Amino acid sequence: MDISGASAIVTGGASGLGEATVKHLAAKGAKVAILDLDRQRDKGEALATEVGGAFCAADVTNTDDIIAAVETAKEMGPLRALVNCAGVGMAGRTIGKDGSYDSAFDLDVFRWVININLIGTFDCIRIAATAMSQNEPLDEHGERGAIVNTASVAAFDGQIGQCSYSASKGGVVGMTLPIARDLSAVGIRVNTIAPGLIDTPIYGEGDFSEQFKDNLKKDVLFPKRLGFADEFASLATELVTNSYMNAETIRVDGGVRMQPK
Repeated sequence: MDISGASAIVTGGASGLGEATVKHLAAKGAKVAILDLDRQRDKGEALATEVGGAFCAADVTNTDDIIAAVETAKEMGPLRALVNCAGVGMAGRTIGKDGSYDSAFDLDVFRWVININLIGTFDCIRIAATAMSQNEPLDEHGERGAIVNTASVAAFDGQIGQCSYSASKGGVVGMTLPIARDLSAVGIRVNTIAPGLIDTPIYGEGDFSEQFKDNLKKDVLFPKRLGFADEFASLATELVTNSYMNAETIRVDGGVRMQPK
């Protein structure tokens, strides 16, 4: 699928995996709407200026924000691509050590993670896909657009304390096929990437951060390092542009299989 002159939306696009994906899509000629929280405005607007796109201050838990971002993207060109990178994580064990009900995992935190990672992803899909369905087909096969979601290897190898995060990312994996089947009727493809240990700002900076990352990479088969955001972004771009990629969840993780802790 040729995205030159079309628009694309990247959620969580102001930093990390999203930022790298914005740059890759822009290099293919797409006009990218960078959807991120208002606190990321400075970074998002600077990136939008760099790539010739637009920054949309938006929260993926707010449907009106998503619709506004989709309308912004449509002003730049027909919306052909959505890459969902927005997400959060929160560690915590299912029960506490003191045997009290109050020390069990906070249900409000569990709901918060699910609301952003799973429901927010689905809301972005349903709104963006609605806009894509109005496009003129690109070819005789009726292709109108492509969607790429971000899950995690935690969907398969969830570690101790990752109950909410793994549940949210497992949900993203689980809905990939049925949504792809659903949207095939209007020529929209849906794929999911399950990244492993990717070196992004989430790990911080400094000596402690580097020691922490050195410990993480011990279970990676090869290459013996954390992944780069560009490696995620290149796969996301391929899933957008390769018209025969559909309904797949692909691990990009160096062969890592996460241990319990």
